[in-house]
Amino acid sequence: MKFVMAVIKPHKLDSVREALAAEGVEGMTASEVKGYGRQRGQTEIYRGAEYQVHFLPKVKVEIAVSDDQVAKVVEAIQSSANTGKIGDGKIFVYDLNSAVRIRTGETDDDAL
Repeated sequence: MKFVMAVIKPHKLDSVREALAAEGVEGMTASEVKGYGRQRGQTEIYRGAEYQVHFLPKVKVEIAVSDDQVAKVVEAIQSSANTGKIGDGKIFVYDLNSAVRIRTGETDDDAL
């Protein structure tokens, strides 16, 4: 099993969700987060004053998948979150040692 975490632009969340649903992903977690990468934030002008925004709004998407779904899930996220501009985000894939469905007690792939 693998744990896929992606940090994407907020306006891309619906297209990512739709792409993942098309690949058979039945559940995901999305959290509003703030961060920056190579773009190092951005300059904003508010009431005539210029100020630097260091942390930009992003969405973190987390998905637990079986090993055979990983490539499809990563491709679905990459293609649906891509705008071609800086700040599109990142995808991280971690090994997932164990999973348990609380309601039924099912474990590992059965719990997904």
